[in-house]
Amino acid sequence: MTTVTATEVQNNFGKYLQAVQSGEEVVILRNGKEVARLISYEKSISFLTDSLIGVLEKDYNDKDMSAERMKRYAGID
Repeated sequence: MTTVTATEVQNNFGKYLQAVQSGEEVVILRNGKEVARLISYEKSISFLTDSLIGVLEKDYNDKDMSAERMKRYAGID
């Protein structure tokens, strides 16, 4: 995972787009705070699908699901 400022992304968008296409995750900071995350389309689909599984099964606990997602996706480079 790469963390960059919004200005850096604005000035070098192609570089970060290419990084995301190759599977990297980019977190964007504005005034020192995380405001956005760039991930590939494929990862976003699986992330959303995994998030909805508990909701559809009516067995959804926001804190548990968030912790599980963070464990699952934290190590992906």
